[in-house]
Amino acid sequence: MRGEIKSDSGQRSIIIPPKLKPGDRIRFVSPASAPDRDTIAARARSLKELGFRVDFGVHAFDRHAYLAGTDDERLDDMNAAFRDPDIRAIFATRGGKGSYRIADRLDFDAVRFDPKVLVGLSDITILHLMLLRRCGLVGIHGALFGDEGGVDIENRDAILRMLTARGRITIASRPGEPTGTLTTTGKAEGPLVGGNLDLIVTAAGWALPDLTGAVLLLEATDCYPGRVDRALTMLRKAGHLNGLSGVAVGQFMMVEPSRGRVIIDILRDHLERLSVPVLGGLPVGHGERPVSLPSGSMAELDADQGTLTIEH
Repeated sequence: MRGEIKSDSGQRSIIIPPKLKPGDRIRFVSPASAPDRDTIAARARSLKELGFRVDFGVHAFDRHAYLAGTDDERLDDMNAAFRDPDIRAIFATRGGKGSYRIADRLDFDAVRFDPKVLVGLSDITILHLMLLRRCGLVGIHGALFGDEGGVDIENRDAILRMLTARGRITIASRPGEPTGTLTTTGKAEGPLVGGNLDLIVTAAGWALPDLTGAVLLLEATDCYPGRVDRALTMLRKAGHLNGLSGVAVGQFMMVEPSRGRVIIDILRDHLERLSVPVLGGLPVGHGERPVSLPSGSMAELDADQGTLTIEH
């Protein structure tokens, strides 16, 4: 399947990893912060119930300051999973902080030789971006469950479909999501690239792919007005948002809910300057009942119908 994202190698194609089948092995790794062991054990049990074998990186439950082990330990777990032919999918135990410290040291040759899907969100955004930039690898922006545990059957089943079968997934703007008021009109097509705003900014200049022709996905947590404004100002003025096809806006979680209207106005001010279709209100990110979706795959944004359709 071909897209329009340009990798560092000069290729203009994307790689959708082979789909999983019953009995395939999935590995949990912790490239960022340390997870809660009981929460991850529950996620592992759910995957086993779906017919997969599951194991864990050597350092998946280590702790080093606010990280899940040292940089080298977390990197070793990531690269061991990419190099192991028995591992067919990699799940990040959680986001948090720290993936950006190791994103440039992944074994990209191993990824190209034996592509496998990475599932994660939040801080894992920068790994998705770097893998897309260096290898054209499509991933899954999402998690099996929310950070507080508990089973979201609808989201679990959506991830299962993305892991095991080719097709298309359609996500509709959800009534009541504050960013829904940002929706404009029109349609856009292109690879869906992005995720957490803080990590997109962190990636700029070294891990962020060329966004020309892309549909940019934006979501954020711990939002302050100035923080959001600085991030979008940097991305615009540095030229990283030039040539976008459209923008898909997910959940923006406010530190001070009373300032939510201010943040929406800041988003509108920046996005209007791009003069592309915008679809807001998508249930993607850190909010209530977030859904997972492919990252890097070709997408169709329809602001008129309020839908985002992505190939997987």
